Amino acid sequence: MSTIFSKIINKEIPANIVFESDNVLAFNDINPQAPVHILIIPKIEIPKVTDINGNEHSQLLGEMIDAANKIAKDLGISEDGFRLVFNCGENGGQEVYHLHLHLLGGRKMNWPPG
Repeated sequence: MSTIFSKIINKEIPANIVFESDNVLAFNDINPQAPVHILIIPKIEIPKVTDINGNEHSQLLGEMIDAANKIAKDLGISEDGFRLVFNCGENGGQEVYHLHLHLLGGRKMNWPPG
């Protein structure tokens, strides 16, 4: 399976990358829903949350959260707060079937989200 995110990882299409490590890549969402809207993705293809294997992927998920915390701090939103979201499947709002974590911030988040 090849998604737009795979093409971003492989530098086949451009993205505004804000963080990169050996296992994780983060970039600005092209359709932001908040003043800060970053997508944090693993560099391996995991289609959706239900495909996560805790034994195999727990360290990778931790790296994604660590990246979110670093980015939030670097962008000055860690003190006021931010939201982290995984969408899963069509009814969950997932549009790209490559696991991705949304980092949203820079404004007050409402609940329920919608």
